[in-house]
Amino acid sequence: MNNSGAFTTLRPLSLLRQLSNCSDTTCLQALSNSVSWSIYLEQGKITYATHSVEPFDRLERHLRRLSHQIPLLTSEVRVELRLMFEPDSHSQLIEDDSNSRSHPLEYQAISWLVSQQHLHSTQAAVLVQELVKEVIESFLFIKEGTYELTEPLNRMPKICGLDVEKILEVCQGRLENWQAFIPQTSSRYQRPYLLINSKIEEKDLPNLQPYLTNWMKGFSLCHLAVILNQDEIEVARNLYPYILKGAIILHEPDPPFDKLPKIFEERALFSKLITGLLETKEKLTSTLNSYPDISEQKIAPVQRLLQISAPTQENFHKRTISNNLNPTSQRVTTATVTAEKVHKIVSVDDSRTILKAISYFLENENFSVVTINDPIKAALSIIRHKPDLILLDLNMIGIDGYELCRIIRNNLTFKKTPIIFVTGNKGIIDKVKARLVGASGYLTKPFTRTELLKIVFMHLT
Repeated sequence: MNNSGAFTTLRPLSLLRQLSNCSDTTCLQALSNSVSWSIYLEQGKITYATHSVEPFDRLERHLRRLSHQIPLLTSEVRVELRLMFEPDSHSQLIEDDSNSRSHPLEYQAISWLVSQQHLHSTQAAVLVQELVKEVIESFLFIKEGTYELTEPLNRMPKICGLDVEKILEVCQGRLENWQAFIPQTSSRYQRPYLLINSKIEEKDLPNLQPYLTNWMKGFSLCHLAVILNQDEIEVARNLYPYILKGAIILHEPDPPFDKLPKIFEERALFSKLITGLLETKEKLTSTLNSYPDISEQKIAPVQRLLQISAPTQENFHKRTISNNLNPTSQRVTTATVTAEKVHKIVSVDDSRTILKAISYFLENENFSVVTINDPIKAALSIIRHKPDLILLDLNMIGIDGYELCRIIRNNLTFKKTPIIFVTGNKGIIDKVKARLVGASGYLTKPFTRTELLKIVFMHLT
């Protein structure tokens, strides 16, 4: 087999099957729509697979699932893991040697969990298998792109070896299950919203679980699945009847998740639908022409049917709305969401611009947000409001975030309340100091809506 090629000539499925017959240690690297996949194989078995879209978000979701069965996998351990291994665009907490260049950072994080006895080797193998299945599912949808086979600089410490055919069988089975929800559902990263609509009444939503409506505030289907401790397909199945009725609409995935391949090719399905309508119209016309003696009264309904125009590409997918954050009229706001605000967040920052951005991102997702721009009065305000999570600027006039965090932590009420530093400081020393004063996490300015929701998801659910 060639060491490089394009997916227009060799499909992902056949490529993986060919590699399963090779005895070499290799890494299959693929690129499509600015997303890169890396699939590691040893003697025809998959040892790991990852892609470039939020790998630590993917790891966090699967660790959260495992934490229900593994008491040692606490929130504190997961926070420490991300602080140690998750890079940002400017800094990285681990040494950038040849080992880190050849091994995915989240794989090193899993190995660390095993070495620190937070995970047993068999539990780590289950974790790797679940991560691999999710990555391979997306890999199988690549229609256009390039690939190459490379030899890793260093052999990864082997956690498990997964049979290619068995992984493909499971992935193909799941993909068939997803097909039942198209065209309304096209990605596990779509975000459902429950709407108040004049055409939808409460009697039309008898079986929609209250706990599910509480969490439809911008989290994607796969994040909802973790919150509810359910399978993603089960969540999609529960929501699907209400999507069809128009009671629930789906936002397109946030960047960068929008770059991943969709569950189905919308254009191909649309073309198939149009072809079917045109064929039906042609058959009806032919039938009418073959019976010239039929009365005009009987033929009128059929003629009206023939005058109906085919749907356009624009309204074909009308129950899925775009992810345009600018026009207010096109956004789903708190006025359209029925779920109660189940969490209160306090944001402390001496910049009104930052406070407005945080309020905009979170209040539209149905959180209750209290903003404080006077750090001197912040401690008393926090005690009065008793928030579920605190966002704290690091560099403020009068009192810095470190001192304010220390004051908050000295109050027994807030011993376990998540405190997230929001700051432009990106150094390792700053992150270490944050941990020493009791910070739960670190959000670097400038941040996106996705990054903010991701850290909220990590600490509030």
